[in-house]
Amino acid sequence: MPAPLTLRSGRHTHHLRTPFRVAHGVSATRESLFVRLDAWGHTGWGEGARVPYYPYSIEQLERYVQTLDLDRLVTEGEVYVEDALAGLPPGPPPAKCAVDLALHDAWGRSMGEPLWKLWGLNPTRLPVSSFTLSIPDDDEALERAAQDAAHLPFLKLKIGSGDVDRDVQIVARTRELTTGTVLGVDANSAYDEADAARLVQALAELGVAYVEQPLIADDVSRWHRLRALLPSGMPPLIADESVQSAADVVALAGGADGVNLKLCKTAGLAGMRRGIAVARSLDMTVMIGCMVESTVAVSAAAHLAPLADFCDLDAPQLIRDTVGEGGMTWTDGRMTLPDAPGTGVRAVGVPVD
Repeated sequence: MPAPLTLRSGRHTHHLRTPFRVAHGVSATRESLFVRLDAWGHTGWGEGARVPYYPYSIEQLERYVQTLDLDRLVTEGEVYVEDALAGLPPGPPPAKCAVDLALHDAWGRSMGEPLWKLWGLNPTRLPVSSFTLSIPDDDEALERAAQDAAHLPFLKLKIGSGDVDRDVQIVARTRELTTGTVLGVDANSAYDEADAARLVQALAELGVAYVEQPLIADDVSRWHRLRALLPSGMPPLIADESVQSAADVVALAGGADGVNLKLCKTAGLAGMRRGIAVARSLDMTVMIGCMVESTVAVSAAAHLAPLADFCDLDAPQLIRDTVGEGGMTWTDGRMTLPDAPGTGVRAVGVPVD
């Protein structure tokens, strides 16, 4: 190994451009743990998002990284990505994600190539990323947000207000104001099977591209009961909160049509690649999504976007602060992968120690 292996971490608070309302609640800020890993004579960066409705504190994420035995990452004096990841102890997936991303980034930099090229992926096969609109406070806010975003090719509408009729009204009015835009819908675990069935059938009439997580996420069997309530010809049903690992994908097959995979749920790129492989083996649709994260995490996820049917990688557009430089570019939802090595992120303005 050309230089000693070092691992440092630091917290950062993301400030959203506007408060963001989903079925889980309203957020104005979100936290991430950033990791700097020096290996192979190069520096790699990773990020793990602390999601308010997941059972991990930022202190737990930080403690995992700070107490990690670096000897676990070394095999016979060398660092190998797969061996290092296999040597990680159990812990919060977002913390493991930060280490995974940093390992992949440093490895890509040491190879002098971006991750997509090392994996043999086609950088031109990228879905258009959706841009997310939160649940509006009222009709005036709905119209203002829809009109402001009407030029975008793909919108994801957050619903899950607790009132199915209100949710359908939100989508219908947005459809009127954005006639040339593809609409996806995300209810963030808002409903039981009966209400979800009513919601999905009403949204099918509005021509939405998919309905994401209409169901309470406490029991995977809900998806199979919902499927039995629906006629044929419905838009694809995408599971999000019901999928926390590749293992969950198998149980959803036949109930959900697809899965939304996110780095902080799959514990990083290696887990996301496993999730994609499992989903494809079951003929399921794949979405690659994100939490409220910086370009560090989102650029890493974008390197796997050629394998996805849908992408929701808009988080850097939703936050005011700029943490990373370089990486994937996002122009009205159209993404371009970097040619720079690793994840392509050049610098990260987060103090680490």
